[in-house]
Amino acid sequence: MQFRSTGIRLASAVTAVLAVTALGAGTLAVAPAAFAAPAGPLAAPAADEQPAALPVFPEGSELAGTGATGFLTYSFTQDGTRELHWTPYTGGAAVRIDYPEGGGWATSGTDVIALGDDNWTSQMRALTLRDMADPAAPGVDIDLGALGANYVAVVGPTSVLAQVTHEDGTAELHVVSKDGAATTSRKVSGLPADATEFFTSAPVRDGIAFVGYATGPEGARTGGRALIELTDRTVTTAYTAAESGYGFSRMMFSTSHVAWLDWKSGTGLYVTSVDRATGEEKQTVIGSRSDEWHMELVGDRLVYGNADNPARAVSLADGGSRDLLDVATSSARAADGSAVFSGRRAADGEGLFRIAAGQDGAPEVTKVAEPGAPAPLGFSQEYVPETVDLDEDGGEVSLHWTLSRPAAHLDVTLTHIATGKEIHRRLTGPDTYFPFTWDGLADGVDAPNGKYAVEAEAAPADGVGEPAYQGYFMTVSRAADPHDYNDNGSTDVLARDASGVLWRDDLRNKPVDGVFAASQRARIGAGWQTYKHIEAVGDIVGNRVGDLVAADGSGVLWHYAGKGDGNFAARTRVGGGWGVYDRITGGSDLDGDGRADLVAADTAGVLWFYKGTGSDTAPFAARTRVGGGWGVYNQLTAVGDIAGTTAGDLVARDTAGVLWLYQGNGRGNFSAPVRIGGGWGVFSSLVGAGDLDGDGRADLIAYGGDGTWVYRSTGTATAPFSRRSTSLYAGEGTAFDPVA
Repeated sequence: MQFRSTGIRLASAVTAVLAVTALGAGTLAVAPAAFAAPAGPLAAPAADEQPAALPVFPEGSELAGTGATGFLTYSFTQDGTRELHWTPYTGGAAVRIDYPEGGGWATSGTDVIALGDDNWTSQMRALTLRDMADPAAPGVDIDLGALGANYVAVVGPTSVLAQVTHEDGTAELHVVSKDGAATTSRKVSGLPADATEFFTSAPVRDGIAFVGYATGPEGARTGGRALIELTDRTVTTAYTAAESGYGFSRMMFSTSHVAWLDWKSGTGLYVTSVDRATGEEKQTVIGSRSDEWHMELVGDRLVYGNADNPARAVSLADGGSRDLLDVATSSARAADGSAVFSGRRAADGEGLFRIAAGQDGAPEVTKVAEPGAPAPLGFSQEYVPETVDLDEDGGEVSLHWTLSRPAAHLDVTLTHIATGKEIHRRLTGPDTYFPFTWDGLADGVDAPNGKYAVEAEAAPADGVGEPAYQGYFMTVSRAADPHDYNDNGSTDVLARDASGVLWRDDLRNKPVDGVFAASQRARIGAGWQTYKHIEAVGDIVGNRVGDLVAADGSGVLWHYAGKGDGNFAARTRVGGGWGVYDRITGGSDLDGDGRADLVAADTAGVLWFYKGTGSDTAPFAARTRVGGGWGVYNQLTAVGDIAGTTAGDLVARDTAGVLWLYQGNGRGNFSAPVRIGGGWGVFSSLVGAGDLDGDGRADLIAYGGDGTWVYRSTGTATAPFSRRSTSLYAGEGTAFDPVA
């Protein structure tokens, strides 16, 4: 579920939303992943037709096209909605243009605009052609999908160029026209038989289209360009190009030249131009591929610039050049051969400028629109996943936002709904794109699972204008860990100190620089010295949170249910008679039913199996006898499945310090023991700690006076452990008894 607010603080917005939803499950609402670039610009009015007061080009808007009667812009509202407006050159209110949800648009160099059903123009199939010379006139609908075709370019008020793709992958270029209720589709001849991926951004002019395509064998495709006479739908001249794809779709032509954008390593971006009369080809180097350049062909001049460089007109005849604007921030081309740039000129400030060839061919610059109030800051695109599995992708979450204009910063807050824990980041940058990779931590500790409010507050860098707000719900999850008490997926280890205080140490969910690191210690409470045994037993009641049992001096066993916040609910009595046991361990599923079980060895050396029931009032079934001879062991630890069988395993240390592996057989019993190795007598506690490193296998923690170590499971019975270092209990090897 997405929540948005305007004009109020984020905390208030979240509170209101949470109250309404009652913390219900959310549904992600994501803006379109990409937006199609405008396909073609329109023409500005002649100089002698300029109105007394110029129309307004809103700051923060983007120029999308220009026509004989007006220009097209797009901007974003504060809630991320993309809006199109047509502004008449003669003054008057801008006209908002509605387009299909999730759709896009393409311009044509005239007043005709194509509105389609996809935000990538090359994927548009259901079209409406609008002639903005008469905004009230009905549109012309063309169904390309019925023809197996996709949009390429606008030809006129009722016609488009379209690519028809056949089942065998071959393609043809067609002129598709609508006449009343009838639709006609006629093939363009003279193109290579294997030509496909047709595209153009050049307006149709004087009945001629300039189209790009890819041709050649698979894996070695090259670019092609062609001038097409539309009356008889025939290629008149064809050219080759270094680049073929949509990424190099900038195409231009005039009465004297054709030109297109190319790229070459070591050279960068360059424009290839060809004299239509002589066939002479030239290359004009533009600059770095990483910069955003705006370029148009005006007569025999190539005009190009960007936000950091002046708009420069370069003669394709003699190479002479002169600067026309101080900077250029966008451009659009027109069917009459002129072009419009947004930018700035010292003589008359910022605005829209028409550049047209004068009587002698030299470019003339005329201001056609004044800058207006900045468009409100808003979100144009965002990605916040609805659900996140932090066991994947290294425990990281990638999010991003795109703002409607630059010169802003973005404050991101993630709030865990259940606990109120917050993660804050301020994102800054010169552009409109703000990526954020969350490492899954909150104050250096693995963040808890559950529902989060993900809020973004964008504010203008100069402090002028209203901020924009937006929020989403995101649910974070990880695999359940039997030793996790605060529901963050990482192992927690419990330890009682000499004064009877029980402590919880939270380990990081993954090793940090190869070391299993403790990230936080929390006090559970005092009075635990009354217990003879304290044992972590995994989730025995079925709520995904680890539980604890403790046997007191009178032989009564008590159950402490994990609450999921790092603490335990009030104890409940399991039953008496547990004083006969001197070793108790739990946490493994020993019979394969999906529930944690418990085993206990009595003073006579008999091992007993207590099947987990899943009940919080009676968590264990009546005991069954496993067998005798267990008196030789002074430590029993249920470690989960460490050897790849179908049930949990047990390790047992004998009085000589040798550790033995008992593999579970899935029936509450064990196979014959396998010797792991000696030297384990130096440890006072062996803890079945769950999966510490995310490899899907349970691991072991060994604690003692000589240090604490993590023993990673290898998945083999003959050598089940590989030792690794940990910062847990560093220098505290005799401070606790027991560790569980």
